[in-house]
Amino acid sequence: MNCLIVGAGAIGVAIGATLHQAGCVVSFYARGATKEAIAAGGVRRTGLFGPAEIPADELTVADDYGAFPAGSFDYVLISVKAMANPAVAAALFAHREILKPEGKLVLMQNGWGNDGAYLDYFPKAQVCSARVITGFQRTAPNVSNVTVHTAPILLGSLYGLDVTPLEPLAEAIAAGGIPCQVTDNVTAALWAKMLYNCTLNPLGAVLGVHYGALGESAYSVAIMNDLIDEVFAVMTAAGYATYWATPEEYRKEFYGKLLPDTYHHNSSTLQDIRRCQPTEIDALTGKILELAAAHHIPVPANTMLYRQVKAIEDNYSLA
Repeated sequence: MNCLIVGAGAIGVAIGATLHQAGCVVSFYARGATKEAIAAGGVRRTGLFGPAEIPADELTVADDYGAFPAGSFDYVLISVKAMANPAVAAALFAHREILKPEGKLVLMQNGWGNDGAYLDYFPKAQVCSARVITGFQRTAPNVSNVTVHTAPILLGSLYGLDVTPLEPLAEAIAAGGIPCQVTDNVTAALWAKMLYNCTLNPLGAVLGVHYGALGESAYSVAIMNDLIDEVFAVMTAAGYATYWATPEEYRKEFYGKLLPDTYHHNSSTLQDIRRCQPTEIDALTGKILELAAAHHIPVPANTMLYRQVKAIEDNYSLA
């Protein structure tokens, strides 16, 4: 199996090392200092699930898709930030010959609606989605530390198409040390993650704390309860559903399992803010606001947090 990782950040580096551990041939599309670090030192996964690595002489890293031979890849795993999707989709289409005829794009990203940029160029049969609810933190340009884990990675199609072609990839990720499986309902899985991320990421980022700290304050718990209610209302109004029928059911799972399992994790939003980098808030809370407006659902808690995160981004130059 031959895989290309586009987006050599925390998730991409860890998944690349995981696939190599399972015997896959792994290449990376990366630029600048990240490309240089990978070319010089390979990549490493540390933390939960134990170590995995790809020595530099056992991978290919390039900053030009044209450097990869035609018909190279069974899977292209995309883990760039959501705002990069339009540019990545266009570039991959311009070099679509690097995919094998039955090759798949697998979006391993936060948020909702990421597939849209790729559907502008590729058929639905090629565009697949992953729900990732494992926590990763890049500790060096070519090193990713797995910090927390609460459920397997899920791979599937948002369009109800056959998921059998994703089974070899799921089996390889699992064999490499990170639990992974296919699902016939990745839509429900992604909305479960939207509930989780929209409740935790912006609030933790604004307050500057890890997930667990949010559960220790009655004030932040009250805010999270409001966020859950609002996301549930928007999801339902937009015609989507997830594993829980009501906000109350979800809260039992959230406070009973999901939050404790990921207690010490710093959200990707907080990590971005600490590095003064653009966040993915538009693919998370921004999508909730977009759907809320379309369906006339009031979302005051989500609106306030969205504005706060965007205000922080606006003031990076003053940090």
